Amino acid sequence: MEALIAEAKRLKTLFQSELLLIHVGDHSAALEEKLQAVCTRYQIDPARTQIVWEKGKPVKKILEVCERQGVDLLITGALKSESFFTYYTGSVARKIIRKAKCAVLTLIEPSTEPRHFSRIVINGTQQAQTPTVIASGLKLARLEPDPRIFIVNEIKMYGFQMATAAEGGEQEASQMRKKLVAEEIKYVQDILDGIDCQEQRITIKVTSGKWAVELAKFATESKADLLVLGDEGNLGFIDRLFPHDLEDMLSNLPCNLLILKP
Repeated sequence: MEALIAEAKRLKTLFQSELLLIHVGDHSAALEEKLQAVCTRYQIDPARTQIVWEKGKPVKKILEVCERQGVDLLITGALKSESFFTYYTGSVARKIIRKAKCAVLTLIEPSTEPRHFSRIVINGTQQAQTPTVIASGLKLARLEPDPRIFIVNEIKMYGFQMATAAEGGEQEASQMRKKLVAEEIKYVQDILDGIDCQEQRITIKVTSGKWAVELAKFATESKADLLVLGDEGNLGFIDRLFPHDLEDMLSNLPCNLLILKP
């Protein structure tokens, strides 16, 4: 609790926003005193902070409060990996990610001494929400002190397979792969041309394969501390039996994860 509040305080200051703390469970004088003490320790302005006490099922109550209060960013903690059991029953954090109507920031190692996001990976895969995801990711990055930013796009599998199976031999296959890479770079660059990002350190990376797997792999290898991507919609139990790309990501989080909602 203390680590998440400390992280929330850093972001509250960064975004110059109001803070809403949601507690689902018993409301006791001792717990309220403890919560107030933590807020005082981290110099959280009580005039711009609200504490909501609820009873009931955590996920349901948290989402109800967020919708009722018009929350635009929900911060939660989560274990890095889901066990087989929690994967199919759903942990609280992952249920929140799947069902929330607002953006969700999931912190896998919240700290009482928060650090800024210094290496940010943004999903640049060709999807309807990608221009918004890139713009929002860069907007957040501008608030941090000069982070490295990687925008990762992918060669579509059918294109990669065509390049590999080219009848003209390895030279023709190599040329086709270069053409595909250039097209994916251009897709991202066209989006960046419409955004004021000249002073930001941005690198465009192109991978091949299943985008969520490759994105998670790149985030791990580049030692990213934040991965930004868009939502795939309201996923349910059947989606976890036959996983979508986002479900692959949620089962084993590579780093802190920010999921933007439409």
